[in-house]
Amino acid sequence: MTKSSLLVVAVLGFSLNTFAAEFKAGVVNLQKAIQATSAGKKAKTELEADFEKKKKELQKKEGDLKKMQEDIEKKKSVLSEEVLAKKQDEFREEMMKFQQVVQKNQGEIQKKEQELTQPILEKMKKIIEKMSKEKGYSMVLENTAMVLYVESAHDLTDEVVKAFEKDK
Repeated sequence: MTKSSLLVVAVLGFSLNTFAAEFKAGVVNLQKAIQATSAGKKAKTELEADFEKKKKELQKKEGDLKKMQEDIEKKKSVLSEEVLAKKQDEFREEMMKFQQVVQKNQGEIQKKEQELTQPILEKMKKIIEKMSKEKGYSMVLENTAMVLYVESAHDLTDEVVKAFEKDK
């Protein structure tokens, strides 16, 4: 190796060591953090109540559809083809309406979840930013399936929840 090559390797090695000494990264499990806060628990309770109400309505409608289908099956042999076809068409139409209501309800629940969690998430991001600056973190990542390993000392989730609850 030439002297210039050795010099480049030495400078690169020194630069990487300096970078590694100054770089500090942490992770936060946002889903866990949101669910652990009092605001997150309140949002979850509200969503669950909404969900249960909609679920009961759908179960009733589903029961009505089953009865309608059973009624068609029982009377199938005594109904004229024309009347049977009409009843089957009515059943299909009711079934399509039911499926549309299911999709609408799912969309409403997702929208409400977004509305309830967005303010929590915004506040949490500000707290994470403030905490990161105070503790000298260069980067804070969301702990997802993409993060394969994190030393527990770099998991800031519990600290973020405490700071969130403290910051009223």
